[in-house]
Amino acid sequence: MTVNDPLGDMLTRIRNALMRNKRSVNTPASALRGRVLEVLKSEGYIRGYAEVEHATGMKEFEIELKYYEGDSVIQEIKRISKPGRRVYSGVKDLPLVQNGLGIAILSTPKGVMSDANAREANVGGEILCHIA
Repeated sequence: MTVNDPLGDMLTRIRNALMRNKRSVNTPASALRGRVLEVLKSEGYIRGYAEVEHATGMKEFEIELKYYEGDSVIQEIKRISKPGRRVYSGVKDLPLVQNGLGIAILSTPKGVMSDANAREANVGGEILCHIA
């Protein structure tokens, strides 16, 4: 199955697993997905992830989701920049997600990072998604 938006596919898998209160979810591995998962892990939105290789040679990420008192830590996960409409932002125009309670994940010239890290590094880029 060909996926036109691999990152959007991963976010939808996470969203669907959270609605079903699953402990973990699998998604095909890629470099961009791995970098986004690293930001989610460092910001405390997921417990962790591991790369699993199957006998067929296909690699997948097993994402361990995080819950607090029965509720998901991730309340909203939304894709912003899509293949049909790219959304870019300069460092001065970076959005605050839920007045600073959430994060925006950006793809910058210095790598994939959260909006707070992008402000600290004084760099803008493509807004991949919002997490709250």
